[in-house]
Formats: sequence, structure tokens, C-alpha cells
Amino acid sequence: MTYEESSPPVRPAELEPDSVAVRLAPQLAQFAAVARLEHVTQAAQLLDMPQPTLSRAVARLEAELGVDLLARQGRTVRLTRAGRLLLGSVERALAELEQGAEAARAEADPEAGRVAFGFLHTMGTDAVPALLRGFRADHPRVRFQLVQDYVAAMLDRLRAGELDLCLVSPLPDAPDLVARPLDEQQLHLAVPADHRLAGRRRIRLAEVAQEPFVAVEEGYGLRLITDGFCAEAGFTPRIAFEGEEAETLRGLVAAGLGVALLPPALVPRPGVVELEVTAPRTRRAIGLAWVAGRAWTPPVAAFRDFVLSRRGRLLDHG
Repeated sequence: MTYEESSPPVRPAELEPDSVAVRLAPQLAQFAAVARLEHVTQAAQLLDMPQPTLSRAVARLEAELGVDLLARQGRTVRLTRAGRLLLGSVERALAELEQGAEAARAEADPEAGRVAFGFLHTMGTDAVPALLRGFRADHPRVRFQLVQDYVAAMLDRLRAGELDLCLVSPLPDAPDLVARPLDEQQLHLAVPADHRLAGRRRIRLAEVAQEPFVAVEEGYGLRLITDGFCAEAGFTPRIAFEGEEAETLRGLVAAGLGVALLPPALVPRPGVVELEVTAPRTRRAIGLAWVAGRAWTPPVAAFRDFVLSRRGRLLDHG
């Protein structure tokens, strides 16, 4: 079990106007400087502040706590027992603050910052790796947090600030989000190799209205699109099996368990035939989404501009 798992969670400090944390925080670094050097004048020089100002700050801290933190011996000072107890907590807090500030600076570093990028499962095998390879050619040190999820979950994480950008389909229509179309992808009807329509090249979707379908789970963009195209063709698909990955669905199709509307396979799947659908026009729009008005770090802005520059070529993986 890790330290984080075994230790109790940190309780957030109270931030009311009269709370100890709010009253004392400005004076803690000043106290730490005096305690480390055991000399008020030297600490004032270190902090680049007048010695009387620093002395008054430490005195206010002692008054707030109602204890003596320092025992003054001429020009030098020594920590009291209470001062040593406080200093341990102050040093840990200052170290955490320094680490947090460094992490925040690193997040926004134009050369080595981080981008939290969400995308569709079906984009993870080809389009996204190609995007990352192209972007990293000019930004080799930028770090990525990659998230694959269904559209609704990604948009929730986008709004919550957990993601910076999302590659989605269908494009969201919401006032708090911006969505820019990038490309269109044709969806084929995947049927088993021994299916009655497997010898055809093109079909109308209505021709499989009575067939069992395999599809991704509800909430996934591809499921919404599949249901929409079937409705346009005049029927509601009878879903026999649900899954999360396109390749899993192809396996179900190969096993003869149903048909499916899927993006083209990168590598032909044995036992599966892909047919072009002529009616309706089964193409899905793919685009980039982000929260309107949200400030971006330089690496996020650079990646967004790069992705938008791939408009019309998103699915070109050469």
C-alpha cells in the first residue's frame, strides 16, 4: 500500500476572514527566514525588507498565536519549543507551495508544458497518433495526457477543466462550447462474410432494417450517429450486442451476431465484408471542441492551432 493510500486525506484549511490560515499566511515565510538564520537583520536582508518591518511581522505572529516563538539574545534569536513546533509545519507548507508553483509554471511552459487531450476510441489507432507525431516534430518536449472516452463523458471533463481539447463526433451544439469541424469520415456497413448481402458493393441502409445490429453503448457518439442514420432510413435498429471498441464489434460481426455501421478498418478483418451505404449518406463529421472563453497555456494554444491546420486532412495518415 502506498503512502498516499495509507495516510489520511489532507483537510483543506478554513479560509474564512478570521481563520488562522488567512490571518497568518502572509507572515509564515518571514518567520521561517528568521528561524533559519536565527538573526532578524540577516533575515530582513534575505527578504529584502526593512528590519523593523520584519520584527513587527514576527511580533504580530506571536500575538496572533498567543505564544513566544523566538527567544531574543542580543542580535540573535533562538526558537522556543513552540517556535520549533510551528517551524516544522511552516517548512512543509512552504515546500509544498514551492512545488505547486513549480508544477503550475511547468504546465504552461511553451516548450515542455502539458496538453490534456480527449478523443474518440475510433480515432486512437490512426488519426491521433498521426496528429501527435506531426505536432511533436516541432514541439518535441510538450507532454500529453491522453484520454479516450465516449463523447458525453469527454465533454463533461472538458467543462470541468480536466481536458483542454477534445476530438469528437458528433460536434456538440452548446453555448458554452466551441466546436470546429475538421473532416468527414464515411461509415460502412460491416456484414459477416457469409451474409446474404456480402456479394454486393453498395446497399441502402433500409435493406437491413430487420437485421440484428451490434453497436457501441448508449452515450457514445457513434451510437448516436448510428441511431440517427437508421431513423433517417425509416427504422429503429434492433441492438443485439453492445460494446466499446470498433474492433470488438467487428469480431461480433465476423461471428455472425449482427451487422454494424463502422469506420473503415485499417486492416481487413477476416470474416467481415464492408459495404458502401448509398442512402442515407452515412458520413460523420469529426471536429475539435473546447470551452468558450477559457484561457489557454501556450502549449495548448499551439496544439489547437496545429490540429485546426489539419482541416480536411485529419484522416490522411500518410
